[in-house]
Amino acid sequence: MRADAQRNRELIATTALDLLARHGAAVSMEEIARAAGLGVGTLYRHFLDRQALLDSVAADALRTLLAAGRAELASSAPRWQALVRMVEKCAGLPLALIKSLADGAQVDPVVAALAEELNTMFQAMVEDAQREGSLRADLTGEQVVGLLNTAVCRPGARPDDPLTTVLLDGLRARSRPPADTPPAVSPVPRPHPRREPIGG
Repeated sequence: MRADAQRNRELIATTALDLLARHGAAVSMEEIARAAGLGVGTLYRHFLDRQALLDSVAADALRTLLAAGRAELASSAPRWQALVRMVEKCAGLPLALIKSLADGAQVDPVVAALAEELNTMFQAMVEDAQREGSLRADLTGEQVVGLLNTAVCRPGARPDDPLTTVLLDGLRARSRPPADTPPAVSPVPRPHPRREPIGG
């Protein structure tokens, strides 16, 4: 592939990634071409049809997340922090599109394999965080990954939006007092002495 053709392909993929992350899967080829400053014909020279472009963008996004996840797993950082950073990395990626592609009737095998690998990686991170004691242990790793998918697989999802913030707060393990710590006892109010009415 010539250098200029490679640049155009990368520009198309980058532009499509941005538009799909912000607006969802309804973005048209014409809109992508216009935002990239290219003709629609150039898009179709690189991608046979719209589905081919969507599958390519989805695969690139999943590979980006997998590379980030491998780096996190190889680090010595606390697992909860690693998990939160991965959720943050999900922002700006068209995960709603990827989920719809992975759940569709005709699934690209590359996208399906990458999505499965990513879910397995997230589940490993969740279970590491549970063993670390930073993530509540009354849910299975699969359940937590399902909840995280609900938060991040939405058009326009952000790491600081209310749904993601509340979900992460609910998954964080809460410190409990030691077993030998006596429970806090509320003071029992003392009854006021009865007073006879004046002049009675």
